Amino acid sequence: MIRQFLTVSLVACLPALAQAEGDSAKGEKVFRKCKACHAVGEGAENKIGPVLNGIVGRQMATVDGFSYSKVLAAKGEAGDVWTAEELDAFLTKPRSYLKGTKMSYAGLRKEKDRADVLAYLATFEAE
Repeated sequence: MIRQFLTVSLVACLPALAQAEGDSAKGEKVFRKCKACHAVGEGAENKIGPVLNGIVGRQMATVDGFSYSKVLAAKGEAGDVWTAEELDAFLTKPRSYLKGTKMSYAGLRKEKDRADVLAYLATFEAE
């Protein structure tokens, strides 16, 4: 019970942690690389990739109307959550982190770019 409470508490704090480690203004610039496939903000819709509003702390593979890869769908069904750490690992090199993902992007190699884009994404709550 205590472990579950701590997990829920940590997930609730993740947006603030992501913002503290990165610069959301710089992350907005880094996110330009992502815009071809993903959208954020009011009225965002799925593209090649799902909408990323509320991604930090959200259960994986849960955006309505988006068809996820089998491997990502399985992680969502298992209850896995997009923590800042999970997102950082995924964004480093998506296809190495999650074999079978549909995401074809090579990844963000710079740790600072990943921290900044996570801070930017943390500013968007789920709609």
